[in-house]
Amino acid sequence: MSRRLHSIPEYIAGIRAGNRVVLGQAITLVESARPEHQALAQEIIGQLLVAGSSASRSVNRPDDSVVPQNLTPKSVPGTQDNPQTTRIAITGAPGVGKSTFIEALGMYLVEQGEKVAVLAIDPTSSISKGSILGDKTRMERLSASDLAFIRPSPSGESLGGVARKTRETILLVEAAGYDTVLIETVGVGQSEIAVHSMTDVFLLLLLPGAGDELQGIKRGIVEMADILAVNKSDGDRVKSANQARAYYLNATHLLPPKDSGWTPRVLACSSQENVGISELWNTVKEYKNLTLANGFFMENRRRQAHYWLQEALDAGLKSAFFGDPAVQARLAELEPEVLAGRMSPFAAAAKVLGAFERREA
Repeated sequence: MSRRLHSIPEYIAGIRAGNRVVLGQAITLVESARPEHQALAQEIIGQLLVAGSSASRSVNRPDDSVVPQNLTPKSVPGTQDNPQTTRIAITGAPGVGKSTFIEALGMYLVEQGEKVAVLAIDPTSSISKGSILGDKTRMERLSASDLAFIRPSPSGESLGGVARKTRETILLVEAAGYDTVLIETVGVGQSEIAVHSMTDVFLLLLLPGAGDELQGIKRGIVEMADILAVNKSDGDRVKSANQARAYYLNATHLLPPKDSGWTPRVLACSSQENVGISELWNTVKEYKNLTLANGFFMENRRRQAHYWLQEALDAGLKSAFFGDPAVQARLAELEPEVLAGRMSPFAAAAKVLGAFERREA
């Protein structure tokens, strides 16, 4: 990071005022592997969470050296318990039209005066592979809106690292006043589980046609979905989209009841022709109203905070363990014995763990 780092008060003021440049710089700190950047990022997030827990949604005057005078955002910090923000996971098979759908939904929201942030969970390389890293160029209208912020995930990292940084980025964009956060998953399987652990609503996009398509979707992903939307319901595909909608609706009736008390809805839409987008958003609001009323919305966010606390502890312990010289030496000594079949993996693991425990003692 070659540019000058701001002071913590400058980052706080800039983010709270909705300055997208300062917001982007703070997210870069979150994504950085340098310990000093990580420490700074955690201090910024910590102060924003404390401020957000006690502040009303009113605007503090920004630091003029960081934030343009004419910046007048409609809201200020969110926290992990701020019910005024909505986090939506958007997933689906390659070719389902996620980027086109995100732009259609994003444009609908900004036209209503909402501030929208678009993030991605993409632990793949920077080569597009259908990810937002490449699709951002196709969201030209949304990218040009002053009410939208689009940020691709860092590339070339493990899913766990990308997911953790996406979780922290959510807190930053909400603190910058973004009401709705759309999180796209690019991978399959584990990435859906990761995004489910940091969002309020899980939206699964489907293609027209049933049968074979349903067989290709893991049951667990369908079970996670709060809303299923058959995309590309336009032209000569309207009939097949409606048939697919009926098929998926029947399939959801076979799933176990959700803790949220919500019955999954199945809709049809066309991102290209902008059909069904408003109905889909009304369904999101209906889900949110229900879960706020029955307490699930806030309880789910608290569960998610606990989950990420455990994940952070697991990652920290693993890093400390494998970075310990005594562990490295003992592992180098015992691993050949395991590979040669002269020692069981479990006995070797116990000895390596013993080396760590003696070091801690």
